[in-house]
Amino acid sequence: MSTLRLCCPCHFGLESVLKFEITKIGGTDLKVTDGKISFTGDENILARANLCLSTAERVLIELAEFRAVSFEELFQGVKALPLEEFIGEEDAFPVKGYSLDSALHSVPDCQSIVKKAAVERLRQVYGISWFNEEGPKVQIKFSILKDIVTVYLDTSGTGLHKRGYRRNSNAAPIKETLAAGIIDLARVRPDTIVCDPFCGSGTLLIEAAFKALRIPPGINRRFAAEKWGCIPAEVWREERSRAIDGVDRTGKFEAIGFDIDDDAVALTLDNAHKAGVKSRIHVEQADITRFVQPENSVVICNPPYGERLLELREAEDIYRKMGKVLGKGGDRQSFVISPHEQFEDFFGTKARKRRKLYNGMIKCQLYMYF
Repeated sequence: MSTLRLCCPCHFGLESVLKFEITKIGGTDLKVTDGKISFTGDENILARANLCLSTAERVLIELAEFRAVSFEELFQGVKALPLEEFIGEEDAFPVKGYSLDSALHSVPDCQSIVKKAAVERLRQVYGISWFNEEGPKVQIKFSILKDIVTVYLDTSGTGLHKRGYRRNSNAAPIKETLAAGIIDLARVRPDTIVCDPFCGSGTLLIEAAFKALRIPPGINRRFAAEKWGCIPAEVWREERSRAIDGVDRTGKFEAIGFDIDDDAVALTLDNAHKAGVKSRIHVEQADITRFVQPENSVVICNPPYGERLLELREAEDIYRKMGKVLGKGGDRQSFVISPHEQFEDFFGTKARKRRKLYNGMIKCQLYMYF
């Protein structure tokens, strides 16, 4: 198992950021499509991707792609895959997936067929009729899009946005992987001063610290494939050591956070402590009207927005206040993510650049002032 075809899903709009990350860790033969990038690498690249990619949602092994319009074609396509290279006799191998615009539209039926095909393949290889599935989990995933079936194995387990530092969060947190992508688009460097006047649970500030100090986002967590017998433990030891060696705390990076809620301030500091970057993050309770942006700094924020009419009016009032205190470029830059289509009107200035992003299922724009 020297060469693997890997695939990393990502937020729509962050494909270019993830492409750069994958190239940087040594992935080759990249193929970019909406919301995902596939690439080639060995076992070390697989481990490195899990540890170091900040905008990938997970790391999948792409086993095959084939057309199927009948259950028999689906069964035979899966049965032909070398599953025994990854799944041992004792391993658990659950199946889940989805189907869109395809003849095989019943997901439960497709799951059942994929499972039967996997069992039949492994039964013939191992010469046994029953699998206890009490060992490590090797999750089989499939997608069927316009009759094209793609079969994957999930090496990450829990999604990569789960860094381990945010066990608690406020009511509307931004996902860590999306935050990391915005940080990258804002070009945070080792000496950048980053401000967030709506810090919430501190995600943007912590992800900025990770980026500036070159801290691998997955260094404090474990991954499903670490328990697989097909990947030597030495690979994971090598890559963890390599990732730790790459950390550089010599930069003058500083993060400054504000929030009107005392609980949010405490939560940010607690999460920063868990993430190991508390010494670089300063937080205080303050309303947006008291915010004074330091020179040579960049504001990166996810301000409140409302779904009900009253909340929406309150959010628009906040945008007006932001327009009075946030920098519009030069030595005071601002990057604001918002779903409000008239954000620029309330903020008072057209953005230098905009990028469409999705915060969960909510379509947003990243308004960039630089």
